[in-house]
Amino acid sequence: MSSEDGRAVGHQTGSGARAESRSWDAELVPGERGRTVRPETDCPVEVALAAVAGRWTTLVLRELMHGPASYGELRARLPEISSKVLAERLQALGERELVVRERLTGFPVRTSYRLTPAGEALRPLLVELYRTGERLAGSR
Repeated sequence: MSSEDGRAVGHQTGSGARAESRSWDAELVPGERGRTVRPETDCPVEVALAAVAGRWTTLVLRELMHGPASYGELRARLPEISSKVLAERLQALGERELVVRERLTGFPVRTSYRLTPAGEALRPLLVELYRTGERLAGSR
């Protein structure tokens, strides 16, 4: 079966979460983990969406794309975020292994946050989300 643009498409015939007998758009679903008929936690798209989920998360990531920053620096760059929400976002990003919290030597003790390589890998996603958002907003 073909879609309007000529790409191969198919339909699930089984009842499992993975649809083995289905034809997949190789650009949208290049790997086995994405060949599912419901949201799965190991689906690459779901993993990427979970990484940037939550209000303020993309802005915190954006600020850390410039390099390590202290909690106070992040608060200054994002003055509208509450202290509680910033702490929650940094903790969640740490749990997702996207941000590392480092204690700096000296007095008073200071803390710095930096992106891990996995966090830095989100840059193209954030850039494309922005571009797509501009296109969608411009089409209204």
